[in-house]
Amino acid sequence: MKLAMISKFIFNNQYILNELPQCDKDLLEKVMQSKKYVKNQTVFTEGTLPTGIFYIETGKIKKYKVDNDGREQIIYIYNSGEFFGYSAILSEEAYGDTAVVIENSVISFISKEDFFNLLNNSVVFSRLLLKSLSHEFSVMANLMAVLSQRTVRERVALSLLILHDKYRVSGSEKNVSIMLSRTDLANMSGTVTETLARVLHDFKHEDLIWTEGRKIQLLNFQRLTQIANFY
Repeated sequence: MKLAMISKFIFNNQYILNELPQCDKDLLEKVMQSKKYVKNQTVFTEGTLPTGIFYIETGKIKKYKVDNDGREQIIYIYNSGEFFGYSAILSEEAYGDTAVVIENSVISFISKEDFFNLLNNSVVFSRLLLKSLSHEFSVMANLMAVLSQRTVRERVALSLLILHDKYRVSGSEKNVSIMLSRTDLANMSGTVTETLARVLHDFKHEDLIWTEGRKIQLLNFQRLTQIANFY
Protein backbone atom coordinates (compact mmCIF):
# COMPACT_ATOMS: atom_id res chain seq x y z
CA MET A 1 0.00 0.00 0.00
CA LYS A 2 1.56 3.28 -1.11
CA LEU A 3 0.77 6.25 1.11
CA ALA A 4 1.16 8.48 -1.95
CA MET A 5 -2.54 7.76 -2.49
CA ILE A 6 -3.38 10.04 0.44
CA SER A 7 -0.91 12.77 -0.46
CA LYS A 8 -3.65 15.41 -0.49
CA PHE A 9 -3.91 14.93 3.29
CA ILE A 10 -0.18 14.84 4.02
CA PHE A 11 1.91 17.98 4.23
CA ASN A 12 5.64 18.35 4.67
CA ASN A 13 8.22 20.89 3.59
CA GLN A 14 11.39 18.90 4.24
CA TYR A 15 12.40 19.55 0.64
CA ILE A 16 13.00 23.27 1.30
CA LEU A 17 16.37 22.92 2.99
CA ASN A 18 17.42 20.09 0.68
CA GLU A 19 16.69 22.09 -2.49
CA LEU A 20 18.35 25.34 -1.42
CA PRO A 21 21.59 26.27 -3.17
CA GLN A 22 24.57 25.65 -0.90
CA CYS A 23 25.26 29.38 -0.47
CA ASP A 24 21.69 30.01 0.74
CA LYS A 25 21.77 26.93 2.92
CA ASP A 26 25.02 28.11 4.53
CA LEU A 27 23.48 31.53 5.23
CA LEU A 28 20.37 30.00 6.75
CA GLU A 29 22.25 27.54 8.93
CA LYS A 30 24.53 30.35 10.12
CA VAL A 31 21.61 32.33 11.59
CA MET A 32 19.77 29.36 13.14
CA GLN A 33 19.66 29.40 16.94
CA SER A 34 19.13 25.88 18.29
CA LYS A 35 17.20 25.20 21.48
CA LYS A 36 16.16 21.99 23.23
CA TYR A 37 12.47 21.55 24.05
CA VAL A 38 10.94 18.93 26.32
CA LYS A 39 7.70 17.08 25.70
CA ASN A 40 4.59 19.29 26.17
CA GLN A 41 6.61 22.53 26.06
CA THR A 42 4.93 25.36 24.15
CA VAL A 43 6.75 26.88 21.18
CA PHE A 44 4.23 29.67 20.54
CA THR A 45 0.65 30.49 21.52
CA GLU A 46 -2.36 31.58 19.50
CA GLY A 47 -2.79 35.36 19.59
CA THR A 48 0.86 36.22 20.24
CA LEU A 49 2.97 38.14 17.75
CA PRO A 50 5.70 36.24 15.86
CA THR A 51 9.34 37.31 16.05
CA GLY A 52 10.72 34.70 13.67
CA ILE A 53 10.20 31.24 12.19
CA PHE A 54 11.15 27.75 13.35
CA TYR A 55 12.91 24.70 11.93
CA ILE A 56 12.66 21.26 13.56
CA GLU A 57 16.08 19.61 13.74
CA THR A 58 14.73 16.60 15.62
CA GLY A 59 11.33 15.84 17.11
CA LYS A 60 7.67 16.54 16.38
CA ILE A 61 5.32 19.48 16.96
CA LYS A 62 1.53 19.58 17.08
CA LYS A 63 -0.31 22.66 15.84
CA TYR A 64 -3.79 23.14 17.25
CA LYS A 65 -6.65 25.53 17.92
CA VAL A 66 -8.95 25.51 20.95
CA ASP A 67 -12.71 25.39 20.32
CA ASN A 68 -15.45 27.12 22.31
CA ASP A 69 -15.62 24.16 24.70
CA GLY A 70 -11.91 24.44 25.49
CA ARG A 71 -11.01 21.28 23.55
CA GLU A 72 -7.99 21.09 21.30
CA GLN A 73 -8.42 20.47 17.59
CA ILE A 74 -5.08 19.35 16.24
CA ILE A 75 -4.67 20.87 12.81
CA TYR A 76 -1.43 19.16 11.92
CA ILE A 77 1.78 17.57 13.12
CA TYR A 78 5.19 18.75 11.91
CA ASN A 79 8.18 16.44 11.70
CA SER A 80 11.98 16.67 11.75
CA GLY A 81 13.32 18.70 8.83
CA GLU A 82 10.27 20.97 8.53
CA PHE A 83 9.86 24.72 8.88
CA PHE A 84 6.81 26.11 10.66
CA GLY A 85 5.42 29.39 11.96
CA TYR A 86 6.20 31.35 8.81
CA SER A 87 2.65 32.11 7.65
CA ALA A 88 2.08 34.50 10.57
CA ILE A 89 5.33 36.34 9.81
CA LEU A 90 4.48 36.70 6.12
CA SER A 91 0.92 37.90 6.83
CA GLU A 92 2.15 40.26 9.57
CA GLU A 93 -0.49 38.90 11.94
CA ALA A 94 -0.59 37.18 15.32
CA TYR A 95 -0.33 33.40 15.42
CA GLY A 96 -3.65 31.81 14.51
CA ASP A 97 -2.87 28.63 16.43
CA THR A 98 -0.68 27.13 19.14
CA ALA A 99 2.41 24.92 18.64
CA VAL A 100 3.44 22.42 21.32
CA VAL A 101 6.21 19.81 21.39
CA ILE A 102 4.86 16.22 21.51
CA GLU A 103 8.27 14.59 22.05
CA ASN A 104 11.64 15.90 23.19
CA SER A 105 12.88 18.04 20.31
CA VAL A 106 15.62 20.33 19.08
CA ILE A 107 14.22 23.37 17.27
CA SER A 108 16.08 26.16 15.54
CA PHE A 109 14.80 29.72 15.58
CA ILE A 110 15.40 32.13 12.69
CA SER A 111 14.72 35.76 13.61
CA LYS A 112 12.32 37.87 11.57
CA GLU A 113 15.17 40.06 10.35
CA ASP A 114 17.30 37.12 9.20
CA PHE A 115 14.26 35.43 7.62
CA PHE A 116 13.35 38.45 5.50
CA ASN A 117 16.98 39.02 4.62
CA LEU A 118 17.16 35.54 3.14
CA LEU A 119 13.81 35.96 1.36
CA ASN A 120 15.02 39.19 -0.22
CA ASN A 121 18.28 37.65 -1.38
CA SER A 122 17.24 34.16 -2.43
CA VAL A 123 14.86 33.65 -5.33
CA VAL A 124 14.95 29.90 -4.70
CA PHE A 125 14.01 30.19 -1.02
CA SER A 126 11.12 32.53 -1.87
CA ARG A 127 9.84 30.12 -4.54
CA LEU A 128 10.10 27.08 -2.27
CA LEU A 129 8.33 28.87 0.57
CA LEU A 130 5.49 29.95 -1.75
CA LYS A 131 5.16 26.37 -2.93
CA SER A 132 5.05 25.20 0.70
CA LEU A 133 2.39 27.74 1.67
CA SER A 134 0.20 26.74 -1.27
CA HIS A 135 0.51 23.04 -0.50
CA GLU A 136 -0.12 23.54 3.22
CA PHE A 137 -3.28 25.55 2.55
CA SER A 138 -4.59 22.84 0.22
CA VAL A 139 -3.87 20.06 2.74
CA MET A 140 -5.50 21.97 5.61
CA ALA A 141 -8.61 22.62 3.51
CA ASN A 142 -8.86 18.90 2.69
CA LEU A 143 -8.45 17.95 6.36
CA MET A 144 -11.10 20.42 7.52
CA ALA A 145 -13.53 19.00 4.97
CA VAL A 146 -12.89 15.50 6.31
CA LEU A 147 -13.49 16.59 9.91
CA SER A 148 -16.85 18.11 9.01
CA GLN A 149 -18.14 15.43 6.64
CA ARG A 150 -16.79 12.02 7.66
CA THR A 151 -17.67 9.53 10.39
CA VAL A 152 -15.41 9.03 13.41
CA ARG A 153 -14.32 5.64 12.06
CA GLU A 154 -13.29 7.22 8.75
CA ARG A 155 -11.47 10.08 10.49
CA VAL A 156 -9.52 7.78 12.79
CA ALA A 157 -8.45 5.56 9.88
CA LEU A 158 -7.22 8.60 7.94
CA SER A 159 -5.42 10.03 10.99
CA LEU A 160 -3.58 6.72 11.48
CA LEU A 161 -2.46 6.69 7.83
CA ILE A 162 -1.23 10.27 8.10
CA LEU A 163 0.62 9.51 11.34
CA HIS A 164 2.21 6.43 9.82
CA ASP A 165 3.78 8.71 7.22
CA LYS A 166 4.97 11.12 9.93
CA TYR A 167 6.61 8.37 11.99
CA ARG A 168 8.35 6.61 9.11
CA VAL A 169 12.15 6.53 9.11
CA SER A 170 14.15 6.67 5.86
CA GLY A 171 11.10 5.95 3.74
CA SER A 172 10.46 2.52 5.29
CA GLU A 173 6.85 1.31 5.35
CA LYS A 174 7.51 -1.56 7.80
CA ASN A 175 7.48 -1.71 11.59
CA VAL A 176 6.50 1.95 11.95
CA SER A 177 5.37 2.67 15.50
CA ILE A 178 3.02 5.60 16.05
CA MET A 179 3.77 7.03 19.50
CA LEU A 180 1.02 9.57 20.07
CA SER A 181 -1.11 9.93 23.19
CA ARG A 182 -4.72 8.79 22.89
CA THR A 183 -5.81 12.32 23.79
CA ASP A 184 -3.79 13.80 20.92
CA LEU A 185 -5.03 11.13 18.50
CA ALA A 186 -8.62 11.87 19.55
CA ASN A 187 -8.04 15.61 19.09
CA MET A 188 -6.51 14.99 15.68
CA SER A 189 -9.51 12.84 14.67
CA GLY A 190 -12.05 15.32 15.99
CA THR A 191 -13.54 13.03 18.63
CA VAL A 192 -13.32 12.24 22.35
CA THR A 193 -11.00 9.67 23.93
CA GLU A 194 -13.82 7.29 24.87
CA THR A 195 -15.06 7.10 21.28
CA LEU A 196 -11.50 6.78 19.98
CA ALA A 197 -10.88 3.86 22.34
CA ARG A 198 -13.90 2.02 20.93
CA VAL A 199 -12.77 2.59 17.33
CA LEU A 200 -9.22 1.42 18.09
CA HIS A 201 -10.62 -1.64 19.86
CA ASP A 202 -12.67 -2.46 16.74
CA PHE A 203 -9.65 -1.91 14.46
CA LYS A 204 -7.56 -4.22 16.64
CA HIS A 205 -10.31 -6.87 16.68
CA GLU A 206 -10.43 -6.66 12.86
CA ASP A 207 -6.62 -7.16 12.69
CA LEU A 208 -6.12 -3.73 11.13
CA ILE A 209 -3.76 -2.47 13.82
CA TRP A 210 -1.53 -3.75 16.62
CA THR A 211 -1.30 -1.85 19.90
CA GLU A 212 0.83 -2.01 23.00
CA GLY A 213 0.38 0.79 25.51
CA ARG A 214 0.36 3.99 23.49
CA LYS A 215 2.23 2.34 20.59
CA ILE A 216 0.26 1.62 17.40
CA GLN A 217 1.38 -0.23 14.28
CA LEU A 218 -0.72 -0.53 11.12
CA LEU A 219 -1.24 -4.05 9.78
CA ASN A 220 -3.72 -3.69 6.91
CA PHE A 221 -3.17 -0.54 4.85
CA GLN A 222 -5.59 -1.54 2.11
CA ARG A 223 -8.51 -1.98 4.49
CA LEU A 224 -7.69 1.20 6.45
CA THR A 225 -7.56 3.09 3.15
CA GLN A 226 -11.00 1.75 2.25
CA ILE A 227 -12.36 2.75 5.65
CA ALA A 228 -10.85 6.24 5.36
CA ASN A 229 -12.99 6.61 2.22
CA PHE A 230 -11.07 9.53 0.67
CA TYR A 231 -11.40 8.56 -2.98
